[in-house]
Amino acid sequence: MPTGSGEPTSVNLGAILEGLIEAGVDFILVGGLAAVVQGAPVTTMDVDIVHNQSPENIAKLLAFLKSIDAFHRRPDDKVIEPQEGDISGMGHALFTTRLGPLDVLAVIEEGRAYEDLIEHTVEIEFRNHTVRVLDLKMLIQLKRTSTDPKDIQRLPVLEETLRQLKEEYDSE
Repeated sequence: MPTGSGEPTSVNLGAILEGLIEAGVDFILVGGLAAVVQGAPVTTMDVDIVHNQSPENIAKLLAFLKSIDAFHRRPDDKVIEPQEGDISGMGHALFTTRLGPLDVLAVIEEGRAYEDLIEHTVEIEFRNHTVRVLDLKMLIQLKRTSTDPKDIQRLPVLEETLRQLKEEYDSE
């Protein structure tokens, strides 16, 4: 059982991703880790996903959250474990787990849900699995409208990464 300290016992973002895949959860990787896996030299300390809101997928995601001892990240020490309603609505659920932080998002910037983002993804191989990742072009488009200082700071790095990837592709 979590202590409520808000700190994971370790941080293993790869294990979170692998666990989601092995649990059969249908999701799109977004946020900092989506940029990292596409070659952007940025750091991130959590996994951000937008998930398919089907009842079957929510059941798989909830079972996975329980398997990694997830509880809501809160400013106090109260330990609240995830419930179906936390991940079936249109909001954000921010969890601490024994593997590290996992942010489960129903929508991201501009109210874009899983169905809106699916056409803007790339598939990336990860530990013998395929992960659906929000492409750099869409990440950049969304960050351009953000008021978050972290997003504004990362924007030139993401744009340069995309430019370099295009150059590499064009030279092949």
